[in-house]
Amino acid sequence: MQVTAAGNPGVDWAGRARMLAALTIAWNILEGLVAMGFGVAEESVALFGFGLDSWVEVGSAGVVWWKLTRPPGCATTRKAQERTATRWISAFFLVLAAATTLGAGAQLVAGGHPGSTLPSVVVSLVSLGMMGFLWRAKRSAALALNSRTLEMDAACSLACIQLSGVLLAGSLLFLLVPALWWADGVAALILSAFIAREGWQGWKAAQKPDFAGGCGCG
Repeated sequence: MQVTAAGNPGVDWAGRARMLAALTIAWNILEGLVAMGFGVAEESVALFGFGLDSWVEVGSAGVVWWKLTRPPGCATTRKAQERTATRWISAFFLVLAAATTLGAGAQLVAGGHPGSTLPSVVVSLVSLGMMGFLWRAKRSAALALNSRTLEMDAACSLACIQLSGVLLAGSLLFLLVPALWWADGVAALILSAFIAREGWQGWKAAQKPDFAGGCGCG
């Protein structure tokens, strides 16, 4: 499928989107395992929640792969696929937000804190670089293909960038001032707010009767 976009004539945007989905799945499986492992070892709810978010990225990219490998159909069929995919990705966001909020709340009530936030600092810095690249590439593909599904997937990567920034800030705060034991839990709550916002916006868009399936970010 060749899609011509301004400044990029003849680019195979569908093929590029599939490649980005595969790269996202591979990267986030690795990132998720590492972050969750360190989160458990250091008793960091924020880092563990960040690891869970990596699996949301895996699910989101999997939905994109599913959509891009469906047989071409009529406009009504394509619209239905866009609506289904957008709902799935939005649901991933909302479930993750709820789980992260519960975990952070429990940690704050118990007065718990991580043993060290150095792993969080390293993981968040690496993630900022990789997800920044994926977000820019996915946004370009979403605009070129005029796909709400790809736009939501790009938003998922952007949310991961925001989460990385919040995780980095909270981790550095605790690392520099250990007396601020609540920094990790508060960072986790902020992460969940970002996640919930993206999920709710996508869900509302997919529920509208006039949902067009097109990209709304242009």
